Amino acid sequence: MKYTSVCIESLGYTLPTEIWTSEQIETRLEPLYERLKLPPGRLELMTGIRERRFWPVGEKPSVQSISSCNYALEASGIARSEIGCLIHGSVCRDFLEPATACTVHHELDLSPCCLVYDVSNACLGLLNGILQAANMIELEQIPAALIVGTEGGRQLVETTIAALNRDTSLTRKSVKPAIASLTIGSASCAILLTHRSISSTGNRLIAAAVSANTKYNDLCQSHHDQAGSEMAPLMDTDSETLMAKGLETGVATMIEFLRETGWQNTDICKSVCHQVGSVHRKLMLESLHLDPQFDFPTFAWLGNTGSAALPVTLAIAGETDFLACNDKVALLGIGSGINCIMIGVDWQKNLVASNETVKPQILTAT
Repeated sequence: MKYTSVCIESLGYTLPTEIWTSEQIETRLEPLYERLKLPPGRLELMTGIRERRFWPVGEKPSVQSISSCNYALEASGIARSEIGCLIHGSVCRDFLEPATACTVHHELDLSPCCLVYDVSNACLGLLNGILQAANMIELEQIPAALIVGTEGGRQLVETTIAALNRDTSLTRKSVKPAIASLTIGSASCAILLTHRSISSTGNRLIAAAVSANTKYNDLCQSHHDQAGSEMAPLMDTDSETLMAKGLETGVATMIEFLRETGWQNTDICKSVCHQVGSVHRKLMLESLHLDPQFDFPTFAWLGNTGSAALPVTLAIAGETDFLACNDKVALLGIGSGINCIMIGVDWQKNLVASNETVKPQILTAT
């Protein structure tokens, strides 16, 4: 997929203020840790995640998605009447129906001619939305689009803690499929795409590559199909196999990505990956022959925030001036299923807005 006329005009994001450290989660898991004689500090040691953040109990995803969209719109100066498509791309949504995008569209007071819908694809929903909207802009069907999503990790983490403490049959081996659920955090991000003719940033999409390795669709699955702020989910994740097959899929996708962009690995100035943990990041960058010093991580203080992870990391990378004019930026997303999306961007200018209260807390991992 090649693009000539689509730009990332601005990004808006919101982060929760409530912080749960890995140490606090282990304290809540004291019954399990005592039964299995697990050493304290194990969770952070295994994942590289110090903390994650959670929205208030019962808060619907649309609340923060509206805020993130408003930040992106206000940063850009693009008129709301220009938005021809709104896509809500997170796993978390308000209800099974109607689409969460409907609530966001109404509260943003966007045009009735705007195409409005939800997309769900595990950790890649927002990237899928970017490609769908970019295609419409490239074809000059619409001048601009908003892609937004809000992920909430509280329900999954709390439900997992309760289940682990309750199940006295667990062993060190059988507990492994639940560990990934304890890394989940919350975040919200909106991406505003525009046609190049109305862009003030010129952050142009160059090309994208996708790959579906769906024979591994059973490596990370929820127990039930649930939606809404009161859901009580549980997940089983074969983390080791998922990582191995995900990296395999990423390597195959990178070959097509370099062909589509016309880049070499050495042309990539900066990378932003889906945020899983320290081991995943190390092995992914090694397998793609990318230098870690030119990659921007947030997992250490945000955890894995699902579909919001890569976009919000891109936003923070821009906000902290990690991204510079003329950088060739690779957005590298891998999600359960297994699916992979890679997008190349010719970066020119940072235009980011967020909730001011969390900016002083910005930290990065090494």
